[in-house]
Amino acid sequence: MIEINHLNVSYGTRSILKDISLRVERGEIMALLGPNGSGKSTLIRALSGVIPATGSLCLAGRTLSGLDPASRARLVAVVPQMASLPPAFTVLETVLLGRTPYLNFLGQLSAKDHEIARSALAKVDALAFAERRVGELSGGEQQRVLLARALAQSTPVLLLDEPTTHLDLQHQIGLLDLVHRLARQENLTVLIALHDLNLAARYADSVALIVDGELKAQGSPAEVLRPDLLSSVYQWPVQVIQHPFQDTLLVLPEAR
Repeated sequence: MIEINHLNVSYGTRSILKDISLRVERGEIMALLGPNGSGKSTLIRALSGVIPATGSLCLAGRTLSGLDPASRARLVAVVPQMASLPPAFTVLETVLLGRTPYLNFLGQLSAKDHEIARSALAKVDALAFAERRVGELSGGEQQRVLLARALAQSTPVLLLDEPTTHLDLQHQIGLLDLVHRLARQENLTVLIALHDLNLAARYADSVALIVDGELKAQGSPAEVLRPDLLSSVYQWPVQVIQHPFQDTLLVLPEAR
């Protein structure tokens, strides 16, 4: 699980995240919501160890500050926003990069590494194009490769930084259906930064709303996705209703 206590991140004299505390259990998906520039991506980077932070960060029961990079990479994997992948690499070669924390001192890949990488590709339904060059793939296919690379790390914690950005509706739903299924089947702890409130309502077990670097609210989607709170945070009136066909909430912006 993820446990964050009194997390602070600053760039020089500018405070980016202020006293953030939250907890995500095994098998649970928490959505990070908030306006642009609120600090969602910064929180993802702090948890992955890319940027320094003060406070307590625990992943799967281990304190982040006491881990070397390889040990940290065995605990947490990151799916970034649409990244620039090496176009000449094959899909399999790209996914095998996720096995880097487990390489021996000679840096050699084992048969087990290849087996795990192919299994990760199968989980994201991408094994059929394992030998294709990454530069030949569509945006949706590349995002599935990024997820497979993260799964190949075999970590209990998965961080996703706005993974649906630049994807069409079909690939947004496909990717999040897959993440939801893997969280349940693999008992993964998932923290995902999202812009779309309705995707958060549909897929998240819990929601954390960050505004100007501060945790404004956290709880179940029903507790956080309230019209008064969202209208105040996003500076636009909204309605929140029960979806007419699904067991989820539906956030609707009002006309002004």
